[in-house]
Amino acid sequence: MKAGLVYHEKKYITENTFREVKIWRVPESKDKPHGYKYSLVYIVDGKRVIGYDNAEGKGDHRHYRGKEYPYRFHGLDKLWKDFMNDIKQFEGKSHEGEKHKNSD
Repeated sequence: MKAGLVYHEKKYITENTFREVKIWRVPESKDKPHGYKYSLVYIVDGKRVIGYDNAEGKGDHRHYRGKEYPYRFHGLDKLWKDFMNDIKQFEGKSHEGEKHKNSD
């Protein structure tokens, strides 16, 4: 079985902010026991601030504000919800920081 693209979306939120989601169906393996290869990223001003992927040899993991954490894959729906929740959390904290900067 060859890898087959299941889903691809690139959506601009603002001129400098976008999210991109790529999901492929792949043969199940030790590295990808669920049979998916995926990359979900949230880019702000050219920098990845949130990401979920399972790059070769690294397994499932997530990136948040420059740090990498293990991630337990529980299906595509849960992956999407976790990604979107991280974006909401990031945006909330980003706007709080801006309020504090402006009030000084």
